[in-house]
Amino acid sequence: MNPKAISLFCGAGGCSLGFKKANYDIIFATDIDQAALETYKKNFPKAKVLAADINQIDFEKLLSDLSLSAGELDFLLGGPPCQGFSTAGLRFWDDPRNSLLKSYVNALDKIKPKWFLMENVEGLLTANDGLYLYEATKAFVDLGYRIRVEKIYAHEYGIPQRRKRVFIIGNRLGVDFDLPEPTIRVKGRIFRNSDITLRHTISGLPKPSGERKEFSFYQDSPISEWDEQLRNGADNVTDHFALYLAKIQLERIRYLKQGQTMKDLPVELQHESFKRRSNRRVKDGMPSEKRGGAPSGIKRLIYDEPSLTITGASTREFIHPVEDRPLTIRECARIQTFPDSFIYEGNDAEKIQQIGNAIPPLLARIFAEHIKNDYGFTGESTANGSLISYSLTKSEGMSPALLKTKELLDKLKHQELQLTLF
Repeated sequence: MNPKAISLFCGAGGCSLGFKKANYDIIFATDIDQAALETYKKNFPKAKVLAADINQIDFEKLLSDLSLSAGELDFLLGGPPCQGFSTAGLRFWDDPRNSLLKSYVNALDKIKPKWFLMENVEGLLTANDGLYLYEATKAFVDLGYRIRVEKIYAHEYGIPQRRKRVFIIGNRLGVDFDLPEPTIRVKGRIFRNSDITLRHTISGLPKPSGERKEFSFYQDSPISEWDEQLRNGADNVTDHFALYLAKIQLERIRYLKQGQTMKDLPVELQHESFKRRSNRRVKDGMPSEKRGGAPSGIKRLIYDEPSLTITGASTREFIHPVEDRPLTIRECARIQTFPDSFIYEGNDAEKIQQIGNAIPPLLARIFAEHIKNDYGFTGESTANGSLISYSLTKSEGMSPALLKTKELLDKLKHQELQLTLF
């Protein structure tokens, strides 16, 4: 029997797809984003899907509806967005702006899944001077989970983009566990591998059309093993179009070489908003050597390196390495390792936002298979939670913000040690 999973904050289903490919059954999914849920239903027609605010879900009733008892679910997927608000003058858990995390902890408490995976942006590491991460970690430990907090570099696992995210993974089976070993270690800013590049990922697609239409792959186009995996049986390409560009937009794009950004343009080609943002940074009083330069705006990607991180702005800001146009929605989906057979619902802005928000399915699959194959879902449930380990950065040094987070997590481990000794 396949292990069962529930996905909270499911989005379009990147994490769900990875777990499905690892032979998990996704029995329920929920999100508040209606367009994302329409995409989810399209690609997971057998899953029970609910459009709801997590704060309003009765998890005891949900378990009953799914014919499950507390403690029976194998995996809970998804994590609440980190809102990064200050809690000055309020206890952390009393602040209504932390209600998503509070409800997520409540879901864990009611469902008591054997394992959970919470994913978030790397800003989680320093939000509220580390308080958000500390309070979340402490809550999971108090519920009896043994957890790891890890900054994940997706390109170390074969994902063709420089994507850094925070994973918190835990179990209540008393299992001390490791995370899957990366296939390629990142060292510094230079990262080159012939199999993890933008060229490797998108060159198998046909030339994009100038209109929104579905069209077939070229019959004589070469198909690599990676390309075949992404096509995943798809005969046609959707969401692969490059619309008309205004003259000034085209001039900017044509000027940029691979690796260059808006700041490399001559002044006469820079966008007015870019110049305003640049000037605002100059006036903020920060020393120029610490300012980091003006915001980059558009960027021409490098063909033989991994892509930059795919976000909801990628189809506006990321320029194809050799063609004078932005990336298409389908190209961004490929970089996120979604197969070509995956169909998106909503308008163009909603589609790229769904793609940018997702956990890359291939990355989710690697973690799903690792847990299932190396540790499984049996064991004695225990109330003895612990922070097994944490990794906040690969850098030898830490920023002042990260040092605050480290101090809080070290404090938590010290508290656990005191409880063990006494």
